[in-house]
Amino acid sequence: MSMTMFWMIIAMGVVTYIPRLLPLVMLSTDNWPDWAKRMLTRVPYAVLGALILPGILTVHDNMWFAAVSGGVAIILAYIGMPLIVVVGGAIGMLGMMQLLF
Repeated sequence: MSMTMFWMIIAMGVVTYIPRLLPLVMLSTDNWPDWAKRMLTRVPYAVLGALILPGILTVHDNMWFAAVSGGVAIILAYIGMPLIVVVGGAIGMLGMMQLLF
């Protein structure tokens, strides 16, 4: 890997990290209403669905792969697992299905 590529990766990481860090630093959620805090806890799952669903549907020619791995993600999200577990569970199920079928 060239040094240019290395610095591009570092710069992209910094640029994507800043918008995530600024709201955390700038906004204090101590005095927010409870309904707003509850709503914001669900935002990662909504974003996950919007970003990941097109990828799930096109990952394999067989739609059962998409249905099963998406179903696993929905179940894990519904029972309240952390976002990384939801994504990892769906990817793990997809990997197991590709090995088995």
